[in-house]
Amino acid sequence: MKVAVFSSLAFSLVNFRGDLLQELRRAGHEVVAAAPDRDAAVEPRLAEWGVAFEQVPMARAGTNLLADLRTFLAYVKLLRRHRPEAVIAYTQKPIIYGGLAARLCGIRRYYALMSGLGYLFSDAAKERKLLKAAFCRLYREGLRGAKRIFVFNSDDRPDMLAAGIVSPTSPVVQVPGSGVDVDRFAQAPLPEGQTSFLMIGRLMCDKGVWEYAEAAQRVHSTYPKARFALIGRPEPSNPTGLSESDTERLTRDYPIELIPETNEVPKFLASAHVFVLPSYYREGLPRTILEALAVGRPVITTDMAGCRDAVVDGENGLLVEPRDAASLAKAMLRLAGNRQLVRHMASNARKLAEDVYDVRKVNALLLREMQLDRTMPQHASTTVGAGASGGDGRALAEGSV
Repeated sequence: MKVAVFSSLAFSLVNFRGDLLQELRRAGHEVVAAAPDRDAAVEPRLAEWGVAFEQVPMARAGTNLLADLRTFLAYVKLLRRHRPEAVIAYTQKPIIYGGLAARLCGIRRYYALMSGLGYLFSDAAKERKLLKAAFCRLYREGLRGAKRIFVFNSDDRPDMLAAGIVSPTSPVVQVPGSGVDVDRFAQAPLPEGQTSFLMIGRLMCDKGVWEYAEAAQRVHSTYPKARFALIGRPEPSNPTGLSESDTERLTRDYPIELIPETNEVPKFLASAHVFVLPSYYREGLPRTILEALAVGRPVITTDMAGCRDAVVDGENGLLVEPRDAASLAKAMLRLAGNRQLVRHMASNARKLAEDVYDVRKVNALLLREMQLDRTMPQHASTTVGAGASGGDGRALAEGSV
């Protein structure tokens, strides 16, 4: 079978969906992947896996309808040229315009991976009601007729129902995020010395960058030798992205070590004691949290949709109030002063990653629900019905996967 995979960033095809693409190839499928940008490091890797690549124009963060029409027509052209039997799309515009194009081209096997509802469902966009309403209408049309709509957390389906994006009978299935390679992100012993904290995320206000900086300053006053690192990618075009002067202020006025985006994330996680993600963005299930769990690091994150799904408060990490530097500092101080608790949480973190979030288990679930694994008879799923949910990370940890 030929399968088309639609993405909004070429790098994500390798970094977030590489294991899924390879699993599709191992199942005997022909795969063509599409993204709006060309990446000199990505395309050879895709070719090595036997995955064809197509460039599709897209304004990732824009709201220009003419630009979006161009994306839609490019998807239609691609589908008519390649004639895939199934389409998998992830992130907002590929899901919307990929879904519309698949329906126009008569492709009945359309699958959407909802990796979070994004900016318009966050507090930062609460005044943009008209834009949100238009977005929800587009999402509803893009998802209409989808065979499966995969969500990564326990909040997305209720919120999508409330917004009219899906109906109670829509085939929504919850899965444990995109999974994590537990071999690449191998368990690492905790380092010696003073506690080291690490945050990884796009440099955006609603990822909690300033809350992390303020909390670091408070913790630093009690533990002056503690370390606070931040690995981030600038997002200048994002409505809440930090400017160049913001990043200069971050390292000048706060005890923050800013590290450019890197491919050596396992090494940096291994050098830290605690992972921190104080996001109040509308996450799906942050991949960085799963990577930290796999390396065996306690996670401090917000009690928010997506972020909280992989953390059992007090067991493998701590949940804090969103947009609250004092709450975050309190949690960081608790772990900075209790290495035994850090070790306990580190052990639980790795076990959860192995039991629930192992990418091999997640991809097996995805391919089974899409009936693309070729190991089962081609019949309708008996494990998930229309409108059902696979359960959140806590339930899955009890044996659902």
